[in-house]
Amino acid sequence: MKDYNKSAKTLIEALPYIKKFRGKTIVLKFGGSIGSKEFSNFSRDLVLMKYVGINPVVVHGGGDEISKALSKNNIKTSFVDGLRITCDETMKIVEMVLGRKVNKQIVSKINSNGGSAIGLSGADGELLRVKKMKPIRKGVDLGRVGEITKVNTLLIKELLTSGHIPVIAPIGTNTKGLSFNINGDSAASKIASSLKAEKLIVLTNVEGIKDKNKKLISSLSKKQAKSLVKNGTIASGMVPKVKCLVDALTGGVKKAHIIDGRIPHAVVLETFTNSGIGTEILL
Repeated sequence: MKDYNKSAKTLIEALPYIKKFRGKTIVLKFGGSIGSKEFSNFSRDLVLMKYVGINPVVVHGGGDEISKALSKNNIKTSFVDGLRITCDETMKIVEMVLGRKVNKQIVSKINSNGGSAIGLSGADGELLRVKKMKPIRKGVDLGRVGEITKVNTLLIKELLTSGHIPVIAPIGTNTKGLSFNINGDSAASKIASSLKAEKLIVLTNVEGIKDKNKKLISSLSKKQAKSLVKNGTIASGMVPKVKCLVDALTGGVKKAHIIDGRIPHAVVLETFTNSGIGTEILL
């Protein structure tokens, strides 16, 4: 017999969170390393959020798809500290994959689940104004990799007010209209802080931040996060992600989270349950 009490308890548990976050904006970064099956669950979570009065804004990656397309076109690719060196040829592939292929797939999936998503490249309507990123290592030119200087929050807010879910590809333009590749986590962080979002949630393919004994840390402060980076507990690819989360908090976001996007309905579990999942970073 179906456990109706369990279903009722789940709904009641969600009630205070629905009340708390109603009318608030939550920015979600969906990593390109997470599979399409998981995105089906993610898209349903987004539609649920919108229907209960929360304003989700999606920023997506697509690094794996870009690498496949570059390989297919015999274009070599390389990374420096997690950033893809982006020549003119690479930028054409980035725009094709992120702006046209991946973005459209995400929008289509949300809409097929009852939402009203609008796909945008950061180059649309000067949504993301950028400047060329300075070399992060001596003698290394990243090419057309951009650093966001301004976010057109008015455009995003207009879409949210109209009942839409904005889905943003991390591509921006400089003052001369030249397009640049933007790290997805950095784009999500800057968009969240510019909107003064209630939360920034980064979905990736790991459980969260772990201590030296490989045990998940469910909650830590911004100060503690910086300390764990400094002593090497947080290392490798997690370092730039944590930096983006910390930057978002510094910029006015109230809470930042990194969660395992492979878990079914991870966003619902994080947003509407007492225990949550992954790691939250607080001011």
